[in-house]
Amino acid sequence: MKPTEIRALTNDEITSKVSEMRKELFNLRFQAATGEIQNPLRIRALKRDIARAKTIAKEKMSKENKKLVKNNA
Repeated sequence: MKPTEIRALTNDEITSKVSEMRKELFNLRFQAATGEIQNPLRIRALKRDIARAKTIAKEKMSKENKKLVKNNA
């Protein structure tokens, strides 16, 4: 997933995407362990996508928190 695609999502959508990607990663790890994996590079790409999504979600949360602090001050 590209960062622009992730930034277009809400925090709840990002969270659900991350859980979907984790399930896929879990399945790919089992396939790798049994030798049935078709594309081993997908594991690496999926790990990076998860990290990217979590980073963007954290950025969004910090921006929202800053807005709340400014509004309350």
